[in-house]
This record gives sequence, C-alpha cells and structure tokens, in this order.
Amino acid sequence: MLDKQLVYDVLTAALATGGDLAEIFMENTVKDNITMTNGQIEKASWGIDYGLGLRIILGTNAVYAYTNNTSRESLLKLAKDAAQAVKASLKEDPTVKGVITLDRREWQRFSDTVQMPIDKVAKSDIVAKLRQASDASYAYDPLITQTSNTFLSVVQDVLIVNSNGIWAEDRRARTRAMVQAVATEGSEKQVGFQGPGTKGGYEFLDSLDMAKMGRESAQVAVTMLKADLCPSGRMPVIIDNAFGGVIFHEACAHSIEATFIAKGSSVFTGKLGEAVAPPIVNAVDDGTIAGEWGTLNIDDEGAPTRRTTLIENGILKSYLVDYLNGLKMNTPSTGSGRRESYRYAPTSRMTNTYILPGKDKPEEIIAATEYGLYAKQMGGGSVDPSSGDFNFAVLEGYMIRDGKVAEPVRGATLIGKGHEVLWDIDMVGDNFDSAQGNCGSLSGSVPTNVGQPMIRVKEMTVGGRK
Repeated sequence: MLDKQLVYDVLTAALATGGDLAEIFMENTVKDNITMTNGQIEKASWGIDYGLGLRIILGTNAVYAYTNNTSRESLLKLAKDAAQAVKASLKEDPTVKGVITLDRREWQRFSDTVQMPIDKVAKSDIVAKLRQASDASYAYDPLITQTSNTFLSVVQDVLIVNSNGIWAEDRRARTRAMVQAVATEGSEKQVGFQGPGTKGGYEFLDSLDMAKMGRESAQVAVTMLKADLCPSGRMPVIIDNAFGGVIFHEACAHSIEATFIAKGSSVFTGKLGEAVAPPIVNAVDDGTIAGEWGTLNIDDEGAPTRRTTLIENGILKSYLVDYLNGLKMNTPSTGSGRRESYRYAPTSRMTNTYILPGKDKPEEIIAATEYGLYAKQMGGGSVDPSSGDFNFAVLEGYMIRDGKVAEPVRGATLIGKGHEVLWDIDMVGDNFDSAQGNCGSLSGSVPTNVGQPMIRVKEMTVGGRK
C-alpha cells in the first residue's frame, strides 16, 4: 500500500525529536450498504474510506495525527508536525532513535476465506434476499406496520508498520444482514430484530433463510405488543444464550479492558488472581475463531490475536491489553489493540467475548426457578465501566411461574452492577450460542461478538412499568 522507502522516511521523521516508537496504520476500506424500508429500497451506498494514521509514543504518552493525503510531501509534513508536538513535551534534549529495521511479519491466519466477493454479486440478488424478509414479516400478522432490512459488506485492507520492526498487512472482509419488524397498536410499538454477521463474503447472506428471519422478527414484535407490562422489583432472572452475552460484554468485560485498568478507574483494577465470580463462571476473549464476526488475524497494532482467558473457575486471570496501556501497566499486549479506522488511535477492545458453557440443561434452569423473569432476547443498554452500573432493555421477556415459562411481558429492563451480577450467577447452561454487534468506545465502533449459554442470576433488579 506504501513504498517501503517512504514508510522508512516517515517513521524516521516522526522519531527525529526523540519519540520512543512511531507507528503507521493505513487502510483502504470499501463499504457496500443497501437498506430496504417497507419493501422498498431506501438507500444504496458504496464508498471508500482511505487514509493513514501516525502515532508517536514517548514514555507512556502519545501524539496521534491522521490524513487521507498519502503523497510523500503530505506524509513527511504530518510526521514532522507530530514530531514537533513530541518535542514540545520534552524537558531535555531528545535522544533520537537509531536505525529502523522493517521486517514483513507472517502470522497464523484464522479467517481469510471469501467464496463470493461482493463485487461479483448482482445487487438485484441482494435486494431479492432483503425483500424475502420484508414480505415474510408483513405476511405474519396485520399488526406489522414497518420493516427495515439491511445488507452490509465491509472489506478493509490494512498496512501496519512501526519502528520496532513490525510490517503487517491484512485483508478483513465482513458481511452482515439485519432484519427488523415493527408491530403497532394504538400508540404502542414493539420491535423484533435479528442481525447475524460473519467474517466472510456474500456466501453468508446466500446461506441465510431470510424469510424465516422475517417471520421470527415479526413474531417477537407481535408477541411483545400483546404482552402485559412487566412487574418491577428484585427477582431471579434467567438470561438466554447468544445476544444475552451483551450483559457480560458491556457490564463486565469493558471493565477488564486496559483502557480503564491502566487509569485505575475500573472496579477490577488490581484484582488479577482474585475471585470475581463463582467457580462455575468461565469467560474468554478469543480473536482466533475462524469466520466469527469479531475475529482478526492481527489487531490494529500488528500483533497476532489470541485466545485470552479472562475468568477461570471464577478467578480473574487476565486483562485485555493494547501496546500503550501495556506500557503503563508493565504488561505485554494481548493482541487487543483496535480502532474503527485510521482516524482513531488504538486502545484495548474486545473481539469475540464469551461466557463458556456449563453443565446445566436449559430446562433444568427454568424448572429450578419458582418465580422470576426469563430474558429470552436482550436489547441495547448502557454501562459505566468505572462503577459497573448498567441498564439494559429486554427485547423479548416472559415471566416464570412454578418452574415454567408463563406469560410474555414487555417493558422490562435489567439494572445493576456488573461485578455484583457476576457473583450472583448460580446456574450456567450447556446451550452456548453467539451473536453479532458493533461496540463503541474511545477508539470508535468495532465489530464484536457476544455470547453465552443460558445463565441464571439468583437475584437482580428488574425495572418494569407495572
């Protein structure tokens, strides 16, 4: 993507005033997006995001600059301007780094197969798949008043080079389909949603039963529309698999990222080796699972991704660490440096983050619960990583009575503190599944997987309107 001599000259200029490390992140990203609303194409877009970010690290501080002009003149000016910012922070004369050696690195590849590149697929085929979902949603029930169906393809080529000798290139191709149905009665609206995605090409969309996704989304919307309001109070909560893992992702795993640990602003700071959950709880972040939405061959700092055990038998085993925060913590990177694009400096982020399966059968978990809430499908929410406080909507919920799934309820929210909820998990199912999403943080929005088996939290606060 860039001539080696130019890269060398840019890094040399960046270190001319005494920086410890200079890093280039360059990308060329092609995005395809088609959105259908109510069976009609609302938006079809295609575009390229192209540019270069330059980071200079001095001690545990960093300067970051970026541009989409990658001419030699522009890049050398960018490097010199950034170097002057580094110089301004020095109290003594700079010690200039010596000769830079650039070596192309090879690594184990976890996901490279694209059977059907998006540029080889007719747009009419994509539109037909989206319309299948829309038609099936409308056919399910007259209460369905709106559908929104989206196809997304992103192909990102990256070059990552730094003055420590890393030269890494990679291609990341991702495909996702999102199906939403809205049911309406009077002033009340309810939504059903599915959004599967993969690290791969159009073959993924081709494999999906879009009509089934449309029906299932409509079913959730209609069921919740007709449901009674959820009661509020403290009660046992059963959270189902797949997107149920968003609770751990948001309320707990963000607090394990070095972004917050290095600043001492996380409830998990200084707790490595300590029990943070019952022995039945095990959790990992794994960027190496072939074909998964959050998988990467290398992170956005050029480090190979890996499987990181976060919690083992209830014991906190590791944080998620990027290079710069690793310097602050005196801890090696876990291959967790990520960013949305060249416009962002990287920081520690998740990839595919899961609670691992346990030994309980889902039917046993429900049968063992006399009364409580069954959160079959989770929605969105918010969390404060410094305190662990969270608030999540339940997209599809049911009451449990006498060990059986009873009436559907709408308007439920789950409220609590992530580190406290971990301790209250008393049953872990064997029915693991994952789901896809995009996670926002300091370095922008990145694709991540969440996942878990069914779990039971013995008591938590349920917010409801009844």
